[in-house]
Amino acid sequence: MKKPLIAIPMGDPAGIGPEIVVMSMADEIADNTACLVIGSQRILRKAASSLNSPVEINVVSCPKEGDYRVNVLNILDIDNVDMAAFKAGEISGMCGKAAFDYIEKSIDLAVSKKVDAVATGPINKESLKAGGVNFIGHTEIFAELTKTHDPLTMFQVHNLRVFFLSRHVSLRKACDMVTKDRIIDYVIRCKKALEKLGVSGGTMAIAGLNPHSGEHGLFGDEEVNHVEPAVNELLNKGYDVAGPVPGDSVFHLALQGRFSSVLSLYHDQGHIATKTYDFERTISVTGGMPILRTSVDHGTALDIAWKGIASPVSMIEAIKVAGEYAPFFIND
Repeated sequence: MKKPLIAIPMGDPAGIGPEIVVMSMADEIADNTACLVIGSQRILRKAASSLNSPVEINVVSCPKEGDYRVNVLNILDIDNVDMAAFKAGEISGMCGKAAFDYIEKSIDLAVSKKVDAVATGPINKESLKAGGVNFIGHTEIFAELTKTHDPLTMFQVHNLRVFFLSRHVSLRKACDMVTKDRIIDYVIRCKKALEKLGVSGGTMAIAGLNPHSGEHGLFGDEEVNHVEPAVNELLNKGYDVAGPVPGDSVFHLALQGRFSSVLSLYHDQGHIATKTYDFERTISVTGGMPILRTSVDHGTALDIAWKGIASPVSMIEAIKVAGEYAPFFIND
């Protein structure tokens, strides 16, 4: 069977992205996936040298030229880093713009079906801004460049899948976004996204917003006015949902197999649960787009960048998850 081909934009050159990408190519992922890194060969050669890595760097001009074996790092080189000006571990407009260029190329390859999925390395929001890139993160970049309205974010860690009703907004605004219509819309789209990943059946739990889901309005009425009506309407439409399930227990119950997925009502509610359970193996999957994208769920870690101590586990897991779901997109 043909191995899925995963494009890997290496992330911000000044961060840990180059290191974890190099280390990932020495893992067993090559048995099940073919990996094409989008980045700077000079940066990656420098990273490989600093790590004393046995990885062989193979520069290609197109995916077909790749040598997809363990310890071979196939790179489509974008020469956009001035090595004389490069400083590891620092905010840099040059590196922010470079990271964007890698993402843009990977999306182009995926949209044109030259690769089967994209697994992104970490980027830095301050560096993006300094480089004149007017996006606050990966999701917004992918939304714009794939012409996708309001893409979905799903975190996967082991058998736990968590969607988010809101992402990068204030907690006050996130509470205001908990409405009946928004919940219904998200559940329907999340269910469709799961089906596209080959995940069918099972109950989606809608988390409660307030402590103990508001105790029927004793301290907070969002559940009574919005969550419960949304659940009832979804059930009447034939969707397998439950809720509101208190936020202090819903993720545990999902891990136990009670629910196949959870809709978290705000950013940190789901982030804290997944990352506490297994920080390094929590992987972000962007749904609702015409292409498949997974990602590490950590930042550029500038404080430890280029010191040889970053862990590649999350990058490896992001590639594995991309390889796991890619066949469903290939055959879609």
